[in-house]
Formats: sequence, C-alpha cells, structure tokens
Amino acid sequence: MSLLPLWFDDSLMTPSYTRREAARRNLWDEVIQPLALVNSLLDIKNLNESLQQHTSPQAVLEKDKFHANFDVQHFKPEEISIKVTGDNAVTIEAKHEEKQDEHGQIYRHFLRKYVLPKNCDTSRLESKLSSDGVLSITAPIIGDKVDRNIPISQTGKPARSVQNKPENAS
Repeated sequence: MSLLPLWFDDSLMTPSYTRREAARRNLWDEVIQPLALVNSLLDIKNLNESLQQHTSPQAVLEKDKFHANFDVQHFKPEEISIKVTGDNAVTIEAKHEEKQDEHGQIYRHFLRKYVLPKNCDTSRLESKLSSDGVLSITAPIIGDKVDRNIPISQTGKPARSVQNKPENAS
C-alpha cells in the first residue's frame, strides 16, 4: 500500500481558491441564508397583517351606534342578504352560485353573525353598499347608560292640603 493518495488528499495541497470558496459557502449557509429567511418571514408577517386590516370585517361599538364593514366586492348586490333575528343578532350572508369556467366550478359563500347589544335599535338598522364593494351596517344605540342627575323643581304649593278638624261637640 502506498502513502501517495494521502499526500494528494491533503488540505494544504488544495488550491487557495477552493478554500476561499468553502469559506464563502460556510458564510452563506451559516449567516446569510438564515438572515434572508428571517427577513422573508418578517415580510410575510407584515403582509398578513396588512391583508387582515384591509379584508377582515371590522365591527365597532361606539357610544351612540354599532358599525360594521365587510368586503363583499366579489358578490352582486342581489346575492347579499341581511337578517335580524329575535335574539338581537344580525346575520350577513352572501352566496355566489356555481358557475363553470376553464379551470372548474366557482362557488363563494360568506357568512357573519353578530349579537348586538340589548340597547341597539334593530328596527332602525341601515346597510349601505359602496361602489368598491364595502358593505357598511349601522344600528343606533337607544338610551343612555350614563348616570345623570335629575333636577328638582319647586312648585311653592303644598302637595297635601291641610283640613281643619271639626270641633268636638261636648
């Protein structure tokens, strides 16, 4: 057996450009690639947050009204229905019937249900559909939950009239 193959496999015998290339690969594998991955994950997180802000329904309970916005731009106005049930809940539903295209069938269904506060006037609930496909629902709140002082007015007259007692006939 010869020692000749061991001499040629020695790392000191390899050209210097090969060692630099190996160092670059190690730098890429250990430092740059993980940083690029973290950066892309941060971009995905920011994208997800911005998408949720623009597409998710937003329901807000203010002191004088309940207000909610929904993105229904993929539905025609006649495909959207809003119902108020007896338990003070409002249901927003949109159904897009199946239609055939070159890739298959399309079917969309949107359903949201909100239980409104007891003091919401559901008989005066309003809905508006904007030209860019945002459905807004508003219901006013009746009555104040805030404590208030009731002023006292003085009449200046007695509430009960005083009657003279009849004299005893003795």
